[in-house]
Amino acid sequence: MRVVVEILTGSLFYIQLGNDATVADPEREICDQQKLPQDRLILFVDNYQSRLIDEDRDGTSRIDCGIHDGSHICLFFNPLEDGSSHHFVFTSPDLFLG
Repeated sequence: MRVVVEILTGSLFYIQLGNDATVADPEREICDQQKLPQDRLILFVDNYQSRLIDEDRDGTSRIDCGIHDGSHICLFFNPLEDGSSHHFVFTSPDLFLG
């Protein structure tokens, strides 16, 4: 199955997932393909329900998370841990509230 991924900058790329993919597979595929640090990724499935893909549910199927052929995943990043006293909290943009 082919899924489109959109990075916060607006860049698009595609990943391939098997029919038996779990919730962790899109993240692994994105990291492998784009050479991105897995510990900083935040993924949302942009569908009618706009769900956060939670890697803590590793055994959950991609279908249970709302990922289907042609799905659109939005990719965000957690900030780097740089030792500064500034703290950032990721909040879901309004378009993901539904």
